Amino acid sequence: MARPVRIEYEGAIYHVTSRGNERKKIFFGKADYEKFLYYMEEAKEKYDYVVHCYVLMTNHYHLVIQTPQGNLSEVMHFINGSYTNYINRKRGRQGHLFQGRYKAILVDGDTYLLEGSRYLHLNPVRAKLVGKPEEYPYSSYRSYVSGAREHLVSRDMIWEMISKDRRRARKGYRDFVERAIGTQEESPLKKIYGGAILGGHEFIKEALGKLEEGVVKREDVSHRRELQGVISSDVIIDAIASHFGISKDVVREDKRTYRKIAISLMKQHTATTNRQIMNLFGDVTYSAIAKIHERFREELIKDKSLREDVQRIRASLSNVKG
Repeated sequence: MARPVRIEYEGAIYHVTSRGNERKKIFFGKADYEKFLYYMEEAKEKYDYVVHCYVLMTNHYHLVIQTPQGNLSEVMHFINGSYTNYINRKRGRQGHLFQGRYKAILVDGDTYLLEGSRYLHLNPVRAKLVGKPEEYPYSSYRSYVSGAREHLVSRDMIWEMISKDRRRARKGYRDFVERAIGTQEESPLKKIYGGAILGGHEFIKEALGKLEEGVVKREDVSHRRELQGVISSDVIIDAIASHFGISKDVVREDKRTYRKIAISLMKQHTATTNRQIMNLFGDVTYSAIAKIHERFREELIKDKSLREDVQRIRASLSNVKG
């Protein structure tokens, strides 16, 4: 059976998920959640990995972690293996607890972390387990909006995307998350490339360059054909210019429709970082990029003509090979 390619290197950031076998429960009570977190902490001591955020649901979990030592497999083998043994002993059972191997998506931190953490932290709200994310006890959200000391979760990278001042960062992060409550927020994981990477042209090319030669051509690797092509920010701008019959300079200099389309498509289909977008358009700020992207999604819902334009541009991207 073909599986997504797994890319491991020093400093890589991953969104890791794992579900219960046959989608059955993996957590049966408070003590089980606490035991899983204990194994996460123990793995941190043993393997020196970084936890950016997490949420533990009844039959699955999401972790966003970083591996300075390039040792994702060791980290996850320890956590899942230790927890499976614990549950099997406690409940007098045998066999697999989790459904197959864990899924690990390599992500570009600058592009993914902020929006990805929001989507992750709102899991319990979308599941209607709680009304507000801070009411759910088995996620890292509380640590992000409080000033409490934290041993497991490293918050600085995400906080600094909001503000260098920690107090402002905590409030800003709460506001950022709460703005999405009640909205139909698209999962950032829908943008996965080749079943394994959440990123755009340069990030994907760099990631694939870390693999041994010939790996993506193996029959046991899924998405082999897709892994041969990558969409870049330049391709996005070219597609918009072609669709509207304008120059690429007009797309870059326009402060209204064309720029908004470009930023939205870059955020959806590439791993172009916010800083790279700033460099492309010159006078747009880091914080404004997220706001432009959010407001443009609302415009698409209301404006049928604009929505059709974007759909045609997006369709033209599907045939692009990097």
